[in-house]
Amino acid sequence: MAVTRTPFIAGNWKMNLDHLQAIAFVQKLAWSLADARHDFADAEVAVFPPFTDLRSVQTLVAADSLPIAYGAQDVSAHDSGAYTGEVSGAFLAALDCSYTIIGHSERRTYHHETDATVNAKVQAAHRHGIVPVVCVGETAEDLERHGASAVPVKQLRSALEGVDGSKGLVVAYEPVWAIGSGQAATPEQAEKVAAALREVIAELLGDQVADATRILYGGSVKATNIASFLREPNVDGALVGGASLDIDEFTSIVRFKKHVGA
Repeated sequence: MAVTRTPFIAGNWKMNLDHLQAIAFVQKLAWSLADARHDFADAEVAVFPPFTDLRSVQTLVAADSLPIAYGAQDVSAHDSGAYTGEVSGAFLAALDCSYTIIGHSERRTYHHETDATVNAKVQAAHRHGIVPVVCVGETAEDLERHGASAVPVKQLRSALEGVDGSKGLVVAYEPVWAIGSGQAATPEQAEKVAAALREVIAELLGDQVADATRILYGGSVKATNIASFLREPNVDGALVGGASLDIDEFTSIVRFKKHVGA
């Protein structure tokens, strides 16, 4: 029996938009999708604002019953204690965050996060009922030396060690060489890696979890290329960076089925 996975379009705002700008943005996004008569059964929509925006987004979404999910851009491996600057999964759960991004290439590069750190954060998210969006991807050097799927597969294996797959998981394949470059991977490249990642999930967590897990592509995603990625059988959505800060562009990405006749 074929499993249907609802496409997931996630906007990673990175370090952009303060809490007032976040309120205005989410309101406009909701209005734009309503005006376009977006069917959320066609694609789940989530935004990932900075930590300082989350309470404002929570209040707006709850007050107006907006059908937009939201999550954090990171989570601490620790639940509480003397960890200055860290944000606990317990705090995110209290803000009704559905998701948290873990292991983004910028965290791995600028903050020297290791595969072991990513694994600890995945388990921390699960302890608090939050679905981790686990990012994996290779650099241009990795690609040349090891091929397209070797590094993402290794990263995912480490991230899922000892993890309870029944608690939910999203995986985002983001080739580091494509992020912010304007040069996306081809749909065929994304599919090849996504298929390899799904095999890892099946091996470690079972076929049922693998069939249910959404695998996203990220890296220079635009309205003009999103449909080509989502035609691939193992690509279930996108983790969108810069384009998620443009209301019209992000709305068009969300509505990939209609604006390009996909």
